[in-house]
Amino acid sequence: MSDSERVESPSAGRVYEPDADHHFPDEKLHAVLEFVESDEEIQTYLEAQNVNAVDRKRYNDHGTKHIEIVRHRALCLYDLLKAGDVDFNGARQQGLEEADEAVIIALAATLHDVGHIVHRDQHAYYSIPLAADILDRILPEFYDVADRVRVKGEVLHAILCHHTAEKPLTTEAGVIRVSDALDMERGRSRIPYEQGGRGINTLSSQAISRVSLHEGESSPVMVEIAMTNAAGVYQVDNLLKAKLKGSGLEDDIRIVAVNTNENREQLVERIEL
Repeated sequence: MSDSERVESPSAGRVYEPDADHHFPDEKLHAVLEFVESDEEIQTYLEAQNVNAVDRKRYNDHGTKHIEIVRHRALCLYDLLKAGDVDFNGARQQGLEEADEAVIIALAATLHDVGHIVHRDQHAYYSIPLAADILDRILPEFYDVADRVRVKGEVLHAILCHHTAEKPLTTEAGVIRVSDALDMERGRSRIPYEQGGRGINTLSSQAISRVSLHEGESSPVMVEIAMTNAAGVYQVDNLLKAKLKGSGLEDDIRIVAVNTNENREQLVERIEL
């Protein structure tokens, strides 16, 4: 696995990798993720949702790898924010257990882009009925009727708010919104780039070499972004900044992007959000 596919969390003393669900020790979360990984329908959705995004719209990868990366970054954000005493109100206000916070985040991250199987445009809205049907199969394995209604509502709220004008009303939903934008490294755009895609989103993500999540000094989370040229500014300023704004986590996440290319004249050396 390349360095660009890793997400570090020094506060937890471990590296989060997109193919290592067992790094998350919570028993309920682990059981839910095992169900997701072994479910043929869910895995087929994750593969099929990439057809409209990549093959037909020539957009960045939104398939299985994207989901794995977003889910692990979301759980890493959760870990760091919890360590920084940030309140997660979604599960709490529903009267759910603290362990359900991570379950809500993991399920929302897994299903947030399933609407791509219908269309890339307005996909968050198409994701809601599809995810609702999938959740109706997953949740009875782990919750009674009342709790699965509450978990389902929180997951769908986070899915809806990840890519729409609707403002996240929970910390869990804010984590999904930000984590979706944190999947910005060059491997993410490899497929459309090799097929000839040269849109600004593809070219700018080619400029991002690494994203690292750490415990911050002035805020619970520090996101460090290494970019090889100024095109990466589009990812940071136009996409990540837009997702952070209105997420409810603006005061809890600090973002620093540094141009690591020392061989060329640098138009942009460092930006902070």
